[in-house]
Amino acid sequence: MNKLGLLIAVAVASSLAFAASSGITGLALTINDLCVGLKSMLPVAAMLMIILAGVIYAAGQMMGAETRARANVWATACLTGALIAILIAVVAPSVLSAIYGDAAWKANPGSINNFCIS
Repeated sequence: MNKLGLLIAVAVASSLAFAASSGITGLALTINDLCVGLKSMLPVAAMLMIILAGVIYAAGQMMGAETRARANVWATACLTGALIAILIAVVAPSVLSAIYGDAAWKANPGSINNFCIS
């Protein structure tokens, strides 16, 4: 696991631990904030990865055969990452809503009208 992934995992785990100490509503609000962050950050990251894939592919076409092959692999990896980011941005709100949406609303009615809304 790379350092950035480890840092993100620690940040998510610590925020969930702090939210759990304030009850189910705090946990649900933290998950809601995480969901809002995913919905706002991942499409931008996916777009940047698509642009980066195009730049890498175009630059690789001007190089030799070995570098061209390597650039094709890198561009494909960028496109795959962008596709996964878009998939997570689409699926995460419904999954998180199914897990935490009803429990938070029952704990504090009226505080959370819709899950994953900023």
